[in-house]
Amino acid sequence: MATLSPTIFKAKVLKDGKHKIRIAVRHKHETCYIITNFIVEEKQFKNGQVIKRPDAAIINTKLRNLLNTYQNRLDEIVNPELYSCKQLKDMIQYADKRDSATFKSISDEFLHQLIEEGRGSYAKMIEHNSRTFLDFCKGDIPIQGVTPELIDGYVKYLRRKGTISDTSINIMLARTKVIINRAIKQRLVRYDVHPFIACKIASAPIREADLSIQSFNKIRNYTTDERRLRVARDIFLLSFYLGGINMIDLMNLDFRKEEVEYVRTKSRNTTQGVKKICFTLPEPAKVIAGTWMNKHTGKLDFGYKFSYENFVHYVTRSLQKLAAELNIQERVIFYSARKSFAQYASEIGIPDSIIDYCLGHSDKSKGVIRYYTKVRQKQADMAISRVIDYVNNPDKYKEYIELRSDIMLMRG
Repeated sequence: MATLSPTIFKAKVLKDGKHKIRIAVRHKHETCYIITNFIVEEKQFKNGQVIKRPDAAIINTKLRNLLNTYQNRLDEIVNPELYSCKQLKDMIQYADKRDSATFKSISDEFLHQLIEEGRGSYAKMIEHNSRTFLDFCKGDIPIQGVTPELIDGYVKYLRRKGTISDTSINIMLARTKVIINRAIKQRLVRYDVHPFIACKIASAPIREADLSIQSFNKIRNYTTDERRLRVARDIFLLSFYLGGINMIDLMNLDFRKEEVEYVRTKSRNTTQGVKKICFTLPEPAKVIAGTWMNKHTGKLDFGYKFSYENFVHYVTRSLQKLAAELNIQERVIFYSARKSFAQYASEIGIPDSIIDYCLGHSDKSKGVIRYYTKVRQKQADMAISRVIDYVNNPDKYKEYIELRSDIMLMRG
């Protein structure tokens, strides 16, 4: 049974040391939070009540009224056990927005959430598409007014521009669909016919970003006194040695610990739920991290004052220069570390389920077997260790890879 209670989340302290009071929604052993406008010091909040301030009684009354409103909405939900904790939270929080919900209001709320989660790059993509869609609509539009005919018109509008590729059109349509589906999940709208029923969005082509062993080892063995190239090389190798970790998660790791433990920022608030990735910090990663680690925080510190987005651009440009210096003809981007890790792991026969665990992918595609098997940290440790050994000693695996390729061809 779902429960509601006022609380503060100590991990989300504000810059001035104060806290926003949140309504904790607990359901199915998970907790989600609805942020309120009330801000207090930690010592001013105890057992769900505001204390030790002149306006405590007023705030507590407002909190109680807000809690009663949310509780009434919760009580009106039929079969709440059918929904996840986050779905219940959204249904409770956004119930009063149904009549006024517009495409822009839902998009803006999503942008705010993405920025709060540190997913600024994705937020910019959503914002760009929303702006384009609203330009087509000649202004904001009620979410109920988005129809299959309107989406068909949007497709024709994008194609008439003549400057947008089919791939980009598919990406923009997918981002529009994200906003529509978000409104549906939050129960802000109910369609008899889904707006995208007649719109087929082609899958994005797989990015060819993995490197040959030879090219990877050129980067691994490269030495230079130029700081930007050392940074590019080291952060690229760290991603590879840590199972293809994304940059935003890499920059938030505490390297004072012997174990890596994190939840992917990208999937932290998706319907897949929280999936924690754990493995032992490999020795090569420990050596590189020790060069750049801030001893007080344990996080990587390259001595720059860039924003995260600008640092990403800086690393991208530096990797391009590094590839040019090494005469690598393949495309080298930060994502190449992740793609290469997955490719090499597959080449030496590591099961897909373990590769998915290291990468933080969903296991939904495993079918019924996912309910009976579980990838453990020890398996991830062994997989990462074997991939590192593979790039260090590729000749040792040559005969095995050739034999495995022959078997796969015979089966095919």
